[in-house]
Amino acid sequence: MKILIVCSGNWGFIKPFVSEQVDALIERGIQVDYFLIHGKGITGYLKNLSRFWKVLRSTKYDLIHAHFGLSGFFAELQRKLPVVITFHGGDLIDKKNPYYKRKNKTNFHFLLSRLAAKHSTYTIFVNQNILVSSSKSHAVIPCGVNLSTFYYQDKKNLKQPVNLKNGKTNILFSSSINGSNAKNYSLACSVVSKIKDAELVALQNYSRKEVCDLMNACDLLLVTSFFETGPQVVKEAMACNCPIVSTDVGDVREVMGDTEGCYICSYDPQDVAEKIKLALAFGKRTNGREKILKYDNRLIAEKVIKVYEEVLGDRCPTARA
Repeated sequence: MKILIVCSGNWGFIKPFVSEQVDALIERGIQVDYFLIHGKGITGYLKNLSRFWKVLRSTKYDLIHAHFGLSGFFAELQRKLPVVITFHGGDLIDKKNPYYKRKNKTNFHFLLSRLAAKHSTYTIFVNQNILVSSSKSHAVIPCGVNLSTFYYQDKKNLKQPVNLKNGKTNILFSSSINGSNAKNYSLACSVVSKIKDAELVALQNYSRKEVCDLMNACDLLLVTSFFETGPQVVKEAMACNCPIVSTDVGDVREVMGDTEGCYICSYDPQDVAEKIKLALAFGKRTNGREKILKYDNRLIAEKVIKVYEEVLGDRCPTARA
């Protein structure tokens, strides 16, 4: 089975939640190529069309798997191959979403995403909350986590390698300082600045291995986002048995469940501070890893392959290695 993955190339790298799922597919014997779209907005995307059609003429694929709605809309500008679209959430938020109101977003992008969902062969949603066009062939398949990349390590041996300050309470923030406003860095910074001997460590310019080290070395992970559909960072922290304080976004409540040492907070600074105190008072690592084994990317890849097989039906070549 040969699949063409269509996604944005505007970040200068492929988002880990896409690339790591693709790596798991490759391990299961699926042949995969990427088509990276360069340019923003519908006009920027359309400039990639001639290159896209050239690729489809030169190489035989069984289907196209697009990530995000606008990439799905782009992939559907050909009608030769079936198109599977994974929607990650930001492509489907509308006027009912509080983040939409904060950002004063226009509805055009979301309309294109919904149009893509309507005309796709199969739609995948990363969680139940963003499901649209439920009458079509669809599945809810969350983004998985690479449990070989994210794992528990002894905290006391890691502060020096990741340049954390000894004697400090190190609180890992879920994004970079320059991340989108949706990450709500200002709330995290405000709360942590009032906690004695605490330091906020932003996830900025680190390798995947270094992120794993940080999750093991820091005292807890803090997520203050207004909007998320995962977030992946919570699953990765769970895999490292890291205590977590997070706002109730995306599938966080489902992922953390009743894990001791992990807490849901509101956007009230006092509540965030109280939950941080509870997580610190917990005083040990969690058992988060055993709670998220179902998110293992190898299991997620199997679910995605079943979608491919369903879409292709009798035309499906042998998928397994």
